[in-house]
Amino acid sequence: MKSVPDVSQLLGFWPVFILLFVTLGPIKIFGPFMQLTHDVDEGRTKQIAVRAFALAVIAAVVGGFVGKLLVENWHISPAALTLAGGIIFLLVGLNLVLEQYKPAHATPAALPAAPMAAALRVAFPMVVTPYGIAAVIALFVNSPDAARTGAILALLVAVMALDLLAMLYARRIMAGATILVLQIFGAVLGVLQVALAVQMILRGLGDLGALAPG
Repeated sequence: MKSVPDVSQLLGFWPVFILLFVTLGPIKIFGPFMQLTHDVDEGRTKQIAVRAFALAVIAAVVGGFVGKLLVENWHISPAALTLAGGIIFLLVGLNLVLEQYKPAHATPAALPAAPMAAALRVAFPMVVTPYGIAAVIALFVNSPDAARTGAILALLVAVMALDLLAMLYARRIMAGATILVLQIFGAVLGVLQVALAVQMILRGLGDLGALAPG
């Protein structure tokens, strides 16, 4: 049996960006953000987007470090965390792939009048997803040094900046054939997320000894 790739292969910088892009990136934002702000003027939409971006960055960074601290205090092994993360990503990835077969979602409730409350509504869980926080925690736990953690933080902020651009220009981007392109791209990312989830599950099982030859 072939050995499962080590963490450096599974979580290189390009896969880290892909993981963050899939779990925290802009593809999942366009439709829901358009629905929430369809009757909001452009100025208020921009204000909500900027505040949601700031809140999302803070939440993702703080959540990642707090999660890492809890993992260490609860003595959760990296293998168990990798396996749990893989299972979560698998379920979410399957949901993305099967999304097109589900009935249309009901129109969401209107945004609150207060700008900060509206930004919170957008930031959680639209921008910062629970499985996205799980991804950040897993990346921090598997980070061997401060330099790599800093690189992960830079990639995280870069993905969040893409989210901000998606919110600011959603109305222009969602016009015409762009919607079809985004749907296809989203389906491709869903398949890639399923594949990455399987890879993580194999890695976790390998570290736990479940794939060791008998």
